[in-house]
Amino acid sequence: MDQTKLILTIGRQFGSGGREIGQKLAKELGIGYYDKELISEAAKESGLCEDIFERADERTNHSLSYAFTMGYSSFVGMFTPYNDILSNDTLFKIQSDTIRNIAGKGSCVLVGRCADYILRDDPACLSVFISNTFENRIQKIVERQHGITVEQAKDLMIKTDKSRAAYYNYYTNKTWGMASSYNLCVDASILGIDGTVAFIKRFIDQRSEQRPPHFG
Repeated sequence: MDQTKLILTIGRQFGSGGREIGQKLAKELGIGYYDKELISEAAKESGLCEDIFERADERTNHSLSYAFTMGYSSFVGMFTPYNDILSNDTLFKIQSDTIRNIAGKGSCVLVGRCADYILRDDPACLSVFISNTFENRIQKIVERQHGITVEQAKDLMIKTDKSRAAYYNYYTNKTWGMASSYNLCVDASILGIDGTVAFIKRFIDQRSEQRPPHFG
């Protein structure tokens, strides 16, 4: 068995299939998978209620996002209660520590939550962003969210992407979904879910052949 360490981080548009791709890659590679599991781990390590992390999961409040957008990131206290900012930043730090702890234990797939940025100095880290077509995303959301209409799915998709982008851009000072922010960006509509999994796996294999082994 190849013992070369791999930390695969996956950013994704809502409804793109990124979660499913991450799960399948983890299964094929025989490594751990963490998505919502990161919330459980962070709650366990911090002793805080899981609901606290759920409410703040890949979200910034409107005041914080607005302040950052307007260039007032150093004065966000003017726009939102001090305790809210402290809570957002503290929760991010706790979750960041959890991500580093998980990555330190061995190979794994980490979905979202700025994991690519948090682990940017880890030579074992490979970052991927998954996108998909508007139509495919709407269809997947309708299938996954029982009873939701196409219009509701569209609204949810737009709001979720905006929330993820605001969260990522604020905490990383990079741009969510932009190619320069990741090692690889893939449109899953081209090859489909399984084809995209196979493509990323080949990319991982080729990358492993071109870098010195890093055992963990």
